[in-house]
Amino acid sequence: MMSPLLKASAVSTAIFLLGTIVFAREGNNGKGSPIFGVQLPSGYRRWQVVSVAHEAGSLNDIRVILGNDVAMRTFRSGTRPFPDGAVIARLAWRYEPSSQNNAVFGQAQSFIAGDPTNVQIEVKDSRRYAATGGWGYGQFENGIANPSAALLNTCQGCHSKLPWTEDRIFTHYAR
Repeated sequence: MMSPLLKASAVSTAIFLLGTIVFAREGNNGKGSPIFGVQLPSGYRRWQVVSVAHEAGSLNDIRVILGNDVAMRTFRSGTRPFPDGAVIARLAWRYEPSSQNNAVFGQAQSFIAGDPTNVQIEVKDSRRYAATGGWGYGQFENGIANPSAALLNTCQGCHSKLPWTEDRIFTHYAR
């Protein structure tokens, strides 16, 4: 039986490698997200891993959270708030049982990243996004910004429920 730390490490590595293959479209034709104008940053798939997560319920996805250099310094130091210029990327895939691994072990114990769902980007700019706690949001499917302003308003709705001491960020650095 694999230790929880070894499992988390294996999942993190697999998600990172899969992300470099599946999310091949990096540009969004110069079109940013509604409301915020956030675009997919060039080279975001090469950023460092902050953490991995599983969202249960209706989303039922597995995610890898990546940070640019500014975000990574802040995550590692544990300080808040994030400085302007911090950018966080969240890549998500459907969370699916691994038929291959589960057949070998005879039970449902392994899960994998299935089809990609979307990439979400958070950009810290305290002046430009002052009304939303300093953060701008974007969601992209196949490299194209989702045009729904209503969808992006749900980002702010959830993040604003966090205490100010967290700077509206759910993810914690996985050491």
